[in-house]
Amino acid sequence: MTKARITRAAAAPDANAAAPAAADVRPTLGFGVPATSDPHHFKVIVPRSNTAPVQVSEYLGLQALSSEHSVIDRCVLDRARWTAIRAEVQRAFNARLSAHDLRPGAWKTGDNPVDRLLGRELCVLVWAVEQMEMEKIPVAVRNWLALRPEERWWLFGMTAMSTGGIGDGCKGWRLALRHALGDVAQSELLSPRSRRGAAASASGIAGERPTLDLFGDGTA
Repeated sequence: MTKARITRAAAAPDANAAAPAAADVRPTLGFGVPATSDPHHFKVIVPRSNTAPVQVSEYLGLQALSSEHSVIDRCVLDRARWTAIRAEVQRAFNARLSAHDLRPGAWKTGDNPVDRLLGRELCVLVWAVEQMEMEKIPVAVRNWLALRPEERWWLFGMTAMSTGGIGDGCKGWRLALRHALGDVAQSELLSPRSRRGAAASASGIAGERPTLDLFGDGTA
């Protein structure tokens, strides 16, 4: 009897020691959005109807100059094209979140919050496929996956400056994204990192460029 009490008492500190580790996990919503007051983030709105289009909007939060300009509607994507990209996007985003010890997300009916940097990356793919032929979308997804995060951020910035709204799909950078990611000829240029690294080694080109941290771009 006495021995059993000693065993339980010895085990108690170990159980308590695990509590701080769980408390260290940063609380997030959806795909990595900080659970704070009005953060800058994106929102993917998935209607209940299986045929209704999906909308992607940017919520500037406390960075907005006024409530009138606090939300920017970035794109409306028909349901078939959304279905064609959602699984790979979820997998890629969750791999990034997991690498930073953040809770993974899952697409659901209704509002899906997305971290501001991941949201920019999503816009690049959504803009590329919004009017793309369905058979080219798998190529666009592979090319998008081959891009570095900072390359996607740059493409978002260039596109959003002049053609970042819902009605801008057939001009400028929006049109360029469709051709750049959807053309089969581009797939070798945007090949996965291992293949590009091997090609660079064979040709004597310098190695990989440094990669920015997932949430380290505080000024972009």
